[in-house]
Amino acid sequence: MRMKRIGAVVAAAAVALTAAACGGSPSSSGAQGGGGGQQPYIAIVSKGFQHQFWQAVQKGAEQEAAAQGARITFEGPATEQDIEAQVTMLTNALARQPAALGFAALDSRAAAPLLQQAKSQNIPVVAFDSGVDSPIPATTASTDNKAAAAEAAKHMAEALGGTGQVAMVVHDQTSRSGIDRRDGFMEWMQANAPGIQVLPPQYGGGDQAKSADITKSILAANPEVKGVYGSNEGSAIGVVRGVQESGKTGLTVIGFDSGSAQIEAIRGGTMLGAITQNPVGMGKQLVDASMKVIRGESVPPVIDTGFFWYDKSNIDSPEIQAVLYQ
Repeated sequence: MRMKRIGAVVAAAAVALTAAACGGSPSSSGAQGGGGGQQPYIAIVSKGFQHQFWQAVQKGAEQEAAAQGARITFEGPATEQDIEAQVTMLTNALARQPAALGFAALDSRAAAPLLQQAKSQNIPVVAFDSGVDSPIPATTASTDNKAAAAEAAKHMAEALGGTGQVAMVVHDQTSRSGIDRRDGFMEWMQANAPGIQVLPPQYGGGDQAKSADITKSILAANPEVKGVYGSNEGSAIGVVRGVQESGKTGLTVIGFDSGSAQIEAIRGGTMLGAITQNPVGMGKQLVDASMKVIRGESVPPVIDTGFFWYDKSNIDSPEIQAVLYQ
């Protein structure tokens, strides 16, 4: 039923975009691609807006836009489960006929028709964060999520002495970041820690409350679990909350991202450590790549925006403080 609703939204989007391509777009001032001496306009549609990560990406994008004389809009759905809302935002962004589109897909299949429409309208696409499973984007500015998840797995294995059961609470199984942060963790464990049993991943949509409930259910059903990995900000904080509410002690929790709640959990000892991305740098790279494609310059297929492991031992170092997004 959900996919039928998404299909209906995409079909409506195609009609709206066809009208826009035929001259039916809402406004032609300022929102256009930037010809005639106007600032180039870059429309950015993210996977969400509630997490501090996305707010930091927006900050970096705004900084780079100001430096390069571009204008941006930045929007995302209320939750990272709301695929239909993101499809609508993408539809509206393309109807404004931007000079370039920045896009982080919640569901590549749902977005595919609209990306094809962007191509037909000669609107270049720059993917970011999880990217898009499509050849249409000129480049993708993102964390190497598989390598980052492998780093998280390595620290989990070290903390557990190479043995025991480990659970995973993953934010989704439809975005590239969700898939890679799941597979990167599992594949590293399979190749390097034969004494650790990784339980099947559970999916909480990046929602703290749902991830907490999932964590409690996992711990109730698997009393031998020694560690839990949360694959994004909402997942990780949900895991911490679920562990606390379950009354379990002595568990190793490792997360991904670095919002203020995770930083507090690491300082307080309820989370061992986490992977932080570089969201401000990601936002800057997104706009810089967009400006390059607008000017017709070449860009690499992937722009690696970097990641870092942080815990109590290095959280106050200048290198880590520069990439925390609290």
